[in-house]
Amino acid sequence: MKMGALALVFLATTLLSEISLALSPDGVALLEVKTSLNDSKNFLSNWRDSDESPCLWTGISCSPKDQRVISINLPYMQLGGTISPSICKLSRLQRLALHQNSLHGYIPNEIAKCSELRALYLRSNYLQGGIPSNIGNLSLLNILDLSSNTLKGAIPSSLGRLTRLSHLNLSTNFLSGEIPDVGVLSKFGNKSFIGNLDLCGQQVEKPCRTSLGFPAVLPHAASDEASVPKHSSHYMKGLIIGAMCALSFAFIMLFGFLWIWLLSKKERAVKRYTEVKKQVHQEPRAKLITFHGDLPYTSCELVEKIESLDEEDIVGAGGFGTVYRMVMNDCGTFAVKKIDRTREGSDQVFERELEILGSIKHINLVNLRGYCRLPTAKLLIYDYLAMGSLDYFLHDYMAEDRKLNWIARLRIAIGSARGLAYLHHDCCPKIVHRDIKSSNILLDENLEPHVSDFGLAKLLVDEDAHVTTVVAGTFGYLAPEYLQSGRATEKSDVYSFGVLLLELVTGKRPTDPSFVKRGLNVVGWMNTLLRENRLEDVVDKRCRDAEVDTVEVIVEIAARCTDANPDERPSMQQVLQFLEQEVMSPCLSEFYESHSDKS
Repeated sequence: MKMGALALVFLATTLLSEISLALSPDGVALLEVKTSLNDSKNFLSNWRDSDESPCLWTGISCSPKDQRVISINLPYMQLGGTISPSICKLSRLQRLALHQNSLHGYIPNEIAKCSELRALYLRSNYLQGGIPSNIGNLSLLNILDLSSNTLKGAIPSSLGRLTRLSHLNLSTNFLSGEIPDVGVLSKFGNKSFIGNLDLCGQQVEKPCRTSLGFPAVLPHAASDEASVPKHSSHYMKGLIIGAMCALSFAFIMLFGFLWIWLLSKKERAVKRYTEVKKQVHQEPRAKLITFHGDLPYTSCELVEKIESLDEEDIVGAGGFGTVYRMVMNDCGTFAVKKIDRTREGSDQVFERELEILGSIKHINLVNLRGYCRLPTAKLLIYDYLAMGSLDYFLHDYMAEDRKLNWIARLRIAIGSARGLAYLHHDCCPKIVHRDIKSSNILLDENLEPHVSDFGLAKLLVDEDAHVTTVVAGTFGYLAPEYLQSGRATEKSDVYSFGVLLLELVTGKRPTDPSFVKRGLNVVGWMNTLLRENRLEDVVDKRCRDAEVDTVEVIVEIAARCTDANPDERPSMQQVLQFLEQEVMSPCLSEFYESHSDKS
């Protein structure tokens, strides 16, 4: 009997021990989420069911009060799979960051049950389907970033109910239809929706059209009702008769246009055939290739404008050629780069590699629209960014009225890092820029950065030349090993980006005379001041709102990027992660409030 009693006591003790060590409900939910993910790199290996709490797991943060999960932060983890509906079981979740992975499938409708969610980052995955229609239930949502996926369908009007939403990015998807002009949605402009060719509405300044192709003009019910006397039957009859007459006239006009169009269609076809036949036997004066198919101009219009460019249209010149501003008849504006040198090889190879560059699309990269080959020149057509380059804002004395404050500089750093990380990690084949510098960071009207000239260094340099003598890039930005070997890698781009960060902090060129006289570049000068504990002397005196904490972070990241040993430098993916976690958090809203930080 004593043995039986001891066995019962031992069993009860064991059960109590197992119960006390049982994983919390939030931990169980996270393990369910994990089962739908493909963790190929085993980053989530410490998500174990033997733990009592998930609060020490990779990417998980908990509330110190009740140990409930409040944040899932797993960007750049190369995670595949899908987002599990079990995410809704985390009722205290405030931040969900799964951006820059390889997730596919649908955004689960159950995510709307995470009623305390404040930030949702799902950009740069392969998510499909539509945006959940009940997403408007997330009443506390402050940030929503679903950009660079393959989402389709309409934008749900329930988004308009998110009164606290300060940052919205739905760009670079396949969304379609009219953008609802309701609630908070009315305050977001083109930047939030760019890259969805089938979207229309006031926010993108693109009128929606009816099935007949005419702009749709919707009446405002309140004003229409107010304009009609309620007790005037004669007025109503006259209005109806007038409307019927107008409708009949419209049908007659439409029928007439159709009849004329049908009669001339055959003539146009004959004429077109004759023109094509003539061109077969003639050397074409120009060859034009467009890459995105969304330029609303004919080849003849574009070639005619390109051929008419002269010295008055020049807006800049760089290592690869002269840049012109080309204004179309409808005021559409483009930048045309006339390249001065090309590597040896066939035009077919050159054009095929250009098509790779033309297929790349990212909100922080300058859009390459097309290529034109004239008998005397080769030209690249880009989107035109009227605000010019970062170099102009930082160093041109004429730009004194356009000083960049600290928040604007941080936004430029983070946006440039996103563009460069996209080239290194998301393009196939990956692209090494080779010439990262402030003059290749162009700014739009909202001071959002766009990396330009990516891929041109490799495309326009003779690959058969000796690598030790062919270095594409700008002195001061070049990594030591690149100068020695002539071989560019992702890590040499990282070095150049580190120099760019120092340029943003100091407001000085990499080879500023003030420290070149001492035999230093900006990296050596920075290291000297840090050893002397003179961080306050580093910051650009024109940037009076710089915060010491974030300055220290930026300088630390720049120091890691410019390490003399390329193996010790982080990848651009890691650099972007550092910037987003250390600089943007926890005061994300400062980066996206108004555009008052342009000055």
